[in-house]
Amino acid sequence: MKRASIGIAVLIAVSLGAIGESPSTGGVTMKLISPAFDHNQRIPSKYTADGADVSPPLKWEGAPQGVKSFAIICDDPDALPVAGRIWDHWLIWNIPGTLTEIPENIPKTDVVPMLGQARQGLNSWPRVGYNGPAPPRGSGVHHYRFKLFALDTMLDLPARATRRQLELAMRGHILAEAELVGTYERR
Repeated sequence: MKRASIGIAVLIAVSLGAIGESPSTGGVTMKLISPAFDHNQRIPSKYTADGADVSPPLKWEGAPQGVKSFAIICDDPDALPVAGRIWDHWLIWNIPGTLTEIPENIPKTDVVPMLGQARQGLNSWPRVGYNGPAPPRGSGVHHYRFKLFALDTMLDLPARATRRQLELAMRGHILAEAELVGTYERR
């Protein structure tokens, strides 16, 4: 009986995830897209270390009531076998809750005035701002997760914070989440 209950709980969790809802966010569903690439499709080289290495444009919809700010984390979980950890490519937070998109090529500065004084953290290089896909040649296709978080507050977190610090600051403030995945491979 215990095994059946666990199986049912897993099935419910998988089903909720499959339709973009999360029990931790009260069933609110946001959608994150990029005009530069489709979900699970190749990221154009312009947005990688092989090109101009600028951040891609992002748009979202379905933000919940009460959102005060947004945060974005972009990472590469496929770096784990190569680098020994998930590789962080971009941390940005305190994007005003009134926005529904950000343009490409966000400046690689601590504070981003064009986004209402949003702040950027240290990626895994460690550098401030976006650094795009740069997987080692021959390591296969990597998946880059752009994760958007709708928050009920502006975070009291200084620029150059780490991912761990950002995640701790967001704890208890996430109203909804969305994810866009892009792929990239060097041959």
